[in-house]
Amino acid sequence: MTPDEALIRLRERLGYGLEEARLTKLQLVARTRLSRSTIQAAFQNGGTVPSAATLGALAAALGLPRGELLELRRMAVGVPGPAPAPGPGRLITEWDPHDLEVHPAGVVAGIPAATAAGPRSGSPGPGRVLPGYVRRGHDVVLADVVQEARKGRSRMVVLVGPSSTGKTRACWEAVQPLAADGWRLWHPYDPTRTEAALADLERVAPLTVVWLNDAQHYLDDPQTGERIAAALHTLLTEPGRGPVLVLGTLWPECADLYAYVPGPGEPDPHSRTREILAGRTLTVPDTFDAHALRTAESIAEDGDRLLADALVRTRANGRVTQDLAGAPELLRRHEHASPPARALLEAAMDARRLGVGLHLPQAFLTRAAADYITDHDWDRLADDWVEAAYADLARSLYGKQAPLLRVHPRPAYRPSADRAEPDPACAASAGPVFRLADFLEQHGRTIRKWACPPDSFWAAAEAHLTDGSSLNNLAGAAEVRHRLQWAHRLRCRAADAGDIGAMYVLARERERAGDHDGAAALYQRALDAGATGALAGLARMREQLGDDDGAAVLYRAALAAGDSSVLNSLAQTLEYKDQEDAAVLYRRAVEAGSSFAMYKLAHMEEEAGNQEGAEALYLRAADAGDKHSLECAALLRERAGDREGAEALLRRAVDAGDIEALHNIAQGRWHAGDVEGAEALYLQAADAGHTDALCRLALMREMVGDRDGAEASLKRAADAGDTRAIVHLARMRDEAGDWDEAAALYQRAAHAGELVSLKRLVEVLCQEGDWDGAQALARGVADLGHVHALCTLARLRWHLGDREGAEALLRPVADTASTSALQDNGVFAWVTAAFDPGAQALRELVLMREEAGDGEGAQIFAHRAADAGDTHSLAGLAEKRLKAGDREGAETIYRQAADAGQSLSTFDRQWPHGLEPDGSPTHPEA
Repeated sequence: MTPDEALIRLRERLGYGLEEARLTKLQLVARTRLSRSTIQAAFQNGGTVPSAATLGALAAALGLPRGELLELRRMAVGVPGPAPAPGPGRLITEWDPHDLEVHPAGVVAGIPAATAAGPRSGSPGPGRVLPGYVRRGHDVVLADVVQEARKGRSRMVVLVGPSSTGKTRACWEAVQPLAADGWRLWHPYDPTRTEAALADLERVAPLTVVWLNDAQHYLDDPQTGERIAAALHTLLTEPGRGPVLVLGTLWPECADLYAYVPGPGEPDPHSRTREILAGRTLTVPDTFDAHALRTAESIAEDGDRLLADALVRTRANGRVTQDLAGAPELLRRHEHASPPARALLEAAMDARRLGVGLHLPQAFLTRAAADYITDHDWDRLADDWVEAAYADLARSLYGKQAPLLRVHPRPAYRPSADRAEPDPACAASAGPVFRLADFLEQHGRTIRKWACPPDSFWAAAEAHLTDGSSLNNLAGAAEVRHRLQWAHRLRCRAADAGDIGAMYVLARERERAGDHDGAAALYQRALDAGATGALAGLARMREQLGDDDGAAVLYRAALAAGDSSVLNSLAQTLEYKDQEDAAVLYRRAVEAGSSFAMYKLAHMEEEAGNQEGAEALYLRAADAGDKHSLECAALLRERAGDREGAEALLRRAVDAGDIEALHNIAQGRWHAGDVEGAEALYLQAADAGHTDALCRLALMREMVGDRDGAEASLKRAADAGDTRAIVHLARMRDEAGDWDEAAALYQRAAHAGELVSLKRLVEVLCQEGDWDGAQALARGVADLGHVHALCTLARLRWHLGDREGAEALLRPVADTASTSALQDNGVFAWVTAAFDPGAQALRELVLMREEAGDGEGAQIFAHRAADAGDTHSLAGLAEKRLKAGDREGAETIYRQAADAGQSLSTFDRQWPHGLEPDGSPTHPEA
């Protein structure tokens, strides 16, 4: 950067700071105590270079990085300074975009590469070109983020979209303005992505772009991923580290996995990753909209032959980026591959979708491929089939990626006493390794969803994979597919390879089987490998065996090793023997912020008669997020006769969403004969806008025969818009024989989307023979956006014989079903599916087809429902066939579900010893 450029940049930074601080120059004079002329000269183009003291005062007043301003000043005055020790990375201008994993574009037949593309940004290497760039909606947002970084604010954004949708190219285009400002770019890659990131994130200097392309490779592993997420948080928030810009790309299924919030008691392996991504993701559409297509056509008309060629094939579907990245040709290569080449690709697809690492050993792929080849093709293989298949798959597509390409990971080195030695884990996996093309990997997750890998795949994994994490992932995949023997064998191999998670799972299996010595040995192995959490497992086991003293010793050892999570467990172990020691431990846990410890300590204080101390701890626990503690504190006040104080706490509980606390104390008053006091509680909550309290009061009044009082409460709640109250009131009027009033109430509830009310109205209309009225009602509710009403309307048409019309209603909605469960990690996708309109429509289509005797059609729709996370349709279909005497048909569905990893509760009953890879039951003695 020349002195003039540095001075221009310095004044730009000051201008941005003044704009963001929303100050006038007069206000800046007051804040800095500098003269008006000094302030004016600092901002004036053509003025003198501001002094270091002036810049220091301006930096403090505007919240700008002082070091950056002083460095720009040094360059502006032309004073040579000591070259700052650069952090990792190099200048953006020194990067080739293809080295940053921007997909190379192809060439047009007969046109030299250098002339195939029109005007373009960046500097790809010789013979490689980038087509013209089409800016879309996400580019505008991305540009704003980059502008924020230029103004001195550290920012992070991760682009989310399927493979080959232009995410990486968008990032490359976005950083071009930073190149002119002298920013560096660091792509953590060597020796592995995670190792590079963990080693050097703390060294990242200001004015650096951190490039996390395919961020799942950095974040997927819970142990290393959580450490990387924590390091990114520090980088973005620590004063003096910025400005930096963190750019990443991510597949949607990975973003869904990281965003999942587990329920109480469930493990939370991606908590830090979820936090670092919150509010920092940006969706990239997988197709060009009409405006983007018009822009692309304009660029093509200006001479960009690459875009022109792609548009010939993509005008109708808008999948321009995928075409440029070679997706159609990759698909063709897979579909038309020779039997051995196709077998290698599908073995690689299965390996990646089931959790094997990015680099696939050749020995593993070759052995795995055997059972993917039919007997007919196997007998006709040439002697050199292995070499020929790999050579065929290594051929690149128009200069772009190959379906299966040999790669050369760099060895990781670990320091020893006197020299660096290769990591033995790398040595163990010596031999050629291959990487599957991204697009084929994602394609495989869809087309292989319902396929269980054959026996050769599992045997190859056991024989040739050496990475413990990959082996443990495969063990989990085998387990959900009910391949129980392979799951156990692979988990044992994972434990032998040092995977702590596998050791824990095996230890718990031994515990459940009563083999406490075997479990202890596995916990000890984990402990020897540095997992101090194993001490807690050993302690819990001693506790279950009744050895509280031994458990306490182990919990103390875990505590001494820095595992503060055992404080509560140790305290609970001691609670009935030494309350004083237990209280000391609970207090330590309280200092660490444990709401459970606050609650337990409060309970101990309450039992000791210290009501004031107990209440203070209950309230502290409530502030820390424990809702039940507010109820406990309210009960203390209630028992002490302080009803007003109790009610104040209950109002807090209700405002926090805990209506049960109020209900429990109201019930106590009611059962004690204080009906007026109970009603007062509910009415106070109702006055604060909580209509649920009125519904609870109505139930209480109805139970004692006060129907008029119950209806009065329900009318008040209904008038406030509470749909449950409307339904309850409608039911009471219906039971009392007042159908006109009941129907009006049911109609109100139905139009609010309440299913039971709609069904009751339709039922009555159909009983009266008013089918047209029933259809009109269902259509009216469906038009308000309630899919269950559409299902009801479809069911009516089906009943009237219009099967084609019934399906026509449901198919468009079914096509919107979420596909988040297509990924094997979508363990809790059924929760989403329960509320997904598309899944509801699919469930109805399954029932219709099965009732019509179209078992194959029902099965197809049940598979689609399962892909959307709803396995209940599949299970229900199998149960229907069992009841109809079609045991073979039911078992076929169960096997298909098992092959896809759609774990059903019937598997253990159906096949207690598991399944073989071919789907046959495992023999008990195998």
